[in-house]
Amino acid sequence: MTRVTIQDLRASRLCFQGARPWFARHGLDWQVFLREGLEAEVLAATGDALALRVIAIAEAREALAPDAEGKYG
Repeated sequence: MTRVTIQDLRASRLCFQGARPWFARHGLDWQVFLREGLEAEVLAATGDALALRVIAIAEAREALAPDAEGKYG
């Protein structure tokens, strides 16, 4: 399961100032996102194309990161 973080939002190069109001419009907690990230499913449920863009960045990041056994993707 992919967890989207603030680093993924930054990597997507979306407007950072617009993120907080976007979270509020969708009933999502900005502070929780900053602290812990959110599961991709939660963001995908908004149906927002920009959310899907950030999810794709997070999935790519996770595919490049080694797991606990040192294996990639």
